Amino acid sequence: MLGTRITLGKKLKDEAEKPFWISFADLMTALMVMFLLVMSVALLAVTKTVSEEQRAADARKVAIEKLLDEVEQIAKNNPQFSGIHVNRDSQTINFGDRARFDTASHQLNLEQARLLRAYIPHVLAIADSDLGKDWLKRIVVEGFADKRGSYLLNLNLSLQRSERVLCVLLAKADFSETELSFGQREEIRQLFLVGGYSSNSQKDTLEESRRIELRLEFRGIKELSRIANPTTEEDFGLCTLK
Repeated sequence: MLGTRITLGKKLKDEAEKPFWISFADLMTALMVMFLLVMSVALLAVTKTVSEEQRAADARKVAIEKLLDEVEQIAKNNPQFSGIHVNRDSQTINFGDRARFDTASHQLNLEQARLLRAYIPHVLAIADSDLGKDWLKRIVVEGFADKRGSYLLNLNLSLQRSERVLCVLLAKADFSETELSFGQREEIRQLFLVGGYSSNSQKDTLEESRRIELRLEFRGIKELSRIANPTTEEDFGLCTLK
């Protein structure tokens, strides 16, 4: 007992000299875990953004298809509009032989003019719906010419054919027709755009090429909904085409 040596002091000294820093391997492991956490959060954020954009794109596609369905129903539900069809690929309304032009002419006959004035209010009603206000951006009136004649001649002729449609729509209705309201006429002024395409988009025959189409343009996902800019100006002017 008396000869036993006490080494307590040496033990405490050894423990005090042991390093308290974590090992290099432990440090790298901790950094790797932090890196994985940061990457996981970043990937989740990117995935969420992509999912939201995809949902928005899908919603836009569904809305456009529904609007095109409604436009198609105009002709299906009204025999007087037979021959008018919707091209879903180009998103255009084609009047077929119901609105064709004579060679080198931009005139529409009385029957064609009445057809347009009877048909367009149905399109305006769709444009004025909640879905239409949200997604329909504008309606472009496109005139076309056949391949005969020079490029500039046909370009001007195509533009005149487009303008003729607006002249017909805003002209005074015949006694047998229902007059377009000021609101409808104003919506035409706000929504319709004139465009000419010369001899582009040729059809199989010369007669089929001399036509007009209404191209429906829809807003993009990040574009604001259409906002009307109403005016109290009731004078729409007179058509200067001869």
